[in-house]
Amino acid sequence: MNYTQAKEKMTAIGQEHILRYFDELSPAQQENLLKQIEETDFSVLKRIDCGASDERGVFSPLAAMQLSEIEARRQEFYDVGAEAIKAGKTAALLLAGGMGTRLGSDNPKGMYDIGVTKPVYIFERIVSNLLDVVKDTDTWIRLFIMTSEKNHDATVKFFKEQDYFGYKADRIVFFKQDMAPACDFDGKLYMEAKDRISTSPNGNAGWYSSMVRAGLDKILTDEGIEWIDIFAVDNVLQRICDPCFVGATILADVAVGAKVVRKAAPDEKVGVMCLEDGRPSIVEYYELSEEMMDAKDENGDPAYNYGVILNYLFRTSELTKVTDDKMPLHVVRKKIPYIDETGTQIKPSEPNGYKFEQLVLDMIHQLSSCLPYEVVRDKEFAPIKNATGVDSVESARELLKKNHIEL
Repeated sequence: MNYTQAKEKMTAIGQEHILRYFDELSPAQQENLLKQIEETDFSVLKRIDCGASDERGVFSPLAAMQLSEIEARRQEFYDVGAEAIKAGKTAALLLAGGMGTRLGSDNPKGMYDIGVTKPVYIFERIVSNLLDVVKDTDTWIRLFIMTSEKNHDATVKFFKEQDYFGYKADRIVFFKQDMAPACDFDGKLYMEAKDRISTSPNGNAGWYSSMVRAGLDKILTDEGIEWIDIFAVDNVLQRICDPCFVGATILADVAVGAKVVRKAAPDEKVGVMCLEDGRPSIVEYYELSEEMMDAKDENGDPAYNYGVILNYLFRTSELTKVTDDKMPLHVVRKKIPYIDETGTQIKPSEPNGYKFEQLVLDMIHQLSSCLPYEVVRDKEFAPIKNATGVDSVESARELLKKNHIEL
């Protein structure tokens, strides 16, 4: 794309200010900006007034497979899951596009060192958890790592420097998540620098469309991968491609399996697996009514009692049903750093614009069936979202020590 074409494109959508500093830029910066203009999907700006509706459907409980049943059928589940893994039918996908900003770091979040007596990186813990299954099944599982524009180069470089933490390099594929532009409340695009439009990852459901755009769905087809385990970077205890989970999901003959934990309290701030208009979905904690929190199942236990931990096993043949045109686009108010008309960097203290996201709950809601699969919270749920306090580096360290992991 050349300057004339870029100007025509930006003028057509009322965003010609994007090229305000073009003449001040170096040739390389000009090329980068033109490339960004060419590749960015600006159609999301039309959705500011018609984004995802806050209205939800009719919720009803979705029973989870509980620990007692899992324990009783553990060998059966393990055998089926291990067979699928050994046959190369499972893959793992790490959502690693985030930065360590809330932890006080300018690096990718996975590079954060949670060690006490030695360096122990978040990425290291994640890979170590997957290596447990590799060693147990004597099978190298295909690992996809989704980064973002902001952290891709640093992430790839770090993995190389760390010799991939013992994982086989030729079994890892890095790719970037698609980005969505950010704008003010009037729909005017923000610039984060004179040569760069402000963008952000397109939500935790963006992994599949990003894979397809990168051409990686061909690997799923060519290698006969039937199941893909999607998981987030911030849970350092989660088990990945766990044979029992894989086997239970296969035997349940569902489109997706979801690892869940029993809620610590009725009002705990976690999304809960449920049915919405008869299809699997997730109800956010702030959407739970008092009536729902008080509801009981047939055993007298809370009916909405199992929180998601962002670890999902998708049947790959079902993913073609998850299409962008059916996925709601969530328009979210956020604090967006930008440069003003003088080129001065501004860091707002209050929300000053919109970001656009697609969420995994909507992805699951497009599918016909789901198995919520209970795991032991203290053994598989150690999220790191904050530096201190709840769901923090501190709390994760305590849980890792409790599981006899040396830090």
